[in-house]
Amino acid sequence: MKKQRGLLIVLSGPSGVGKGTVRKELFSQPDTNYEYSISMTTRNPREGEEDGVDYFFRTREEFESLIEQGGLLEHAEFVGNYYGTPLAYVHETLEAGRDVFLEIEVQGAAQIREKAPDALFIFLAPPSITELEQRLVGRGTETEDVIARRIATAREEVEMMSLYDYVVENDQVQNACDKINAIIVAEHCRRERVEKRYLSMLRGE
Repeated sequence: MKKQRGLLIVLSGPSGVGKGTVRKELFSQPDTNYEYSISMTTRNPREGEEDGVDYFFRTREEFESLIEQGGLLEHAEFVGNYYGTPLAYVHETLEAGRDVFLEIEVQGAAQIREKAPDALFIFLAPPSITELEQRLVGRGTETEDVIARRIATAREEVEMMSLYDYVVENDQVQNACDKINAIIVAEHCRRERVEKRYLSMLRGE
């Protein structure tokens, strides 16, 4: 029977909600077999971040050249920096039957919803806007002005929740990971995703 195409998993949510922390915890678990698609960005690396591991760090000129070439699945400009997903890697991995996991900004997720409507969209939500603000301040990596802009943007992004299939509250990281894994297992069993394979089997293909 023909191999099932991989699932494109899109995790996004407001800045500061803990997308990176949840993704790292998911990928630290021994039974995780998702392929992580590393995003590209023009922002400067934070302490401890590595090029090609956390992000592909590129200049603004390099990024804009890729946009012109159509080499990105999605891209967005957020608080003065570009973020995007390299296209070729995603397609090759899905066709090989492996799941691709994207951790991206809300603007980028909206673009993927148009280009890949069969992807799985999960919105990581904060317990409250107050707690989100406390997390951003606690990072100690941004100025008060940048934090204020991120909070304003976060409010707008929460209102875009309707673009997603599932909402997972990041109250505790492990709880969020357990819910995300359960959602992905369920999606692989969705009739629309497996029916064609079984019909092909009946036809002897």
